[in-house]
Amino acid sequence: MVVLTTALALAGCEGALSTVDPAGPAARTIAQIWWVMLVGAVAIFALVMALVALAFRARGPVDETRHERLWVIKLGIAFPVVVLLALLAYGLAAGERLLPRQGADVVRVGAEARRSAWAFSYADVAGLRTDHVLHIPAGRPVDVAITSTDVIHSFWAPRLAGKIDAIPGHVNILRIEADAPGVYAGRSAEFSGVGYDDFAFTVVAHDPASWERFVRSGTP
Repeated sequence: MVVLTTALALAGCEGALSTVDPAGPAARTIAQIWWVMLVGAVAIFALVMALVALAFRARGPVDETRHERLWVIKLGIAFPVVVLLALLAYGLAAGERLLPRQGADVVRVGAEARRSAWAFSYADVAGLRTDHVLHIPAGRPVDVAITSTDVIHSFWAPRLAGKIDAIPGHVNILRIEADAPGVYAGRSAEFSGVGYDDFAFTVVAHDPASWERFVRSGTP
């Protein structure tokens, strides 16, 4: 019953802002981390519940030393520690894959947040700026240089990558990539004043021909 309920709940996780419906390599890594952490948490929870159930069912005299060694040290301490260390190691290794690395095919764009809008600039096209919509080529890594003009905001396109803060006077680099052409939703996932919950942007991933047209003319 629990498995069926969980499956039904997760079936509704697809959507424009879903972190478990990835559309790019970085988002896929983050979704994998989420699933692995979920499995580890369920394993520890199941063990704890089993120990609680067995404690209530215990009958008759027990060997206290053997009982303590098995239930407290091996299952109560060793098992959770091993699981948590494995999850930590996996999380650190996966996190390394999310870091922006140098590459010849990397596209560089800028994202500047302010309370009313996101403004995007493009290293390949001097003077070109777009508001509310970030244009990227599909199938190529894109390094977004993110900053803010006023307060701290947060750049987040859940189906393409994780989120990172936009901080005044500082530039953070986030690598995003879309597997295929399409339109992807983005949000400012940081409280920044009245109306922040409507502070959204869109990422448009272009096929090669459409991207070249955008770079040449500044129009999709």
